[in-house]
Amino acid sequence: MELTAVSPTPTTTTATTPEERLQTATRIADKMFQQQPDWITFFREVLGVDGLVRKLFTTPEELAEFEKTAQYAEIQAMVARLREKSGAAAEGKEPTRVITVRLPKSLHESLRAEAHDRKTSMNQLCISKLLQVIDEQMVVSE
Repeated sequence: MELTAVSPTPTTTTATTPEERLQTATRIADKMFQQQPDWITFFREVLGVDGLVRKLFTTPEELAEFEKTAQYAEIQAMVARLREKSGAAAEGKEPTRVITVRLPKSLHESLRAEAHDRKTSMNQLCISKLLQVIDEQMVVSE
């Protein structure tokens, strides 16, 4: 699928004020969402490491502020809607990677029960949880 709004153009990065960058991110994400790409492509191009948002909000502080906005919440909702729509069809669009996470048995059981209650796989549940922004204070450093 060819996506015309995927790559930010030079005019994208010329937005100077935080409000202009916020409007630019929202406008381009919305335009791309209207093209109904698979969720992986949308995530990569909008929220990924080399995506639109990180090109517009270049410092960790700017990115953290953006992640607190209603516009960011709407972009997250777009990802969720695309995930519902594309489901397994998106697999194979990008190589996958496997991570191993060590967690207590009680947490594993809790995730398994939640996945069952939501009628989804643990993998899909964990991806959903990983896509969410968490408060910096909730991350424990090793």
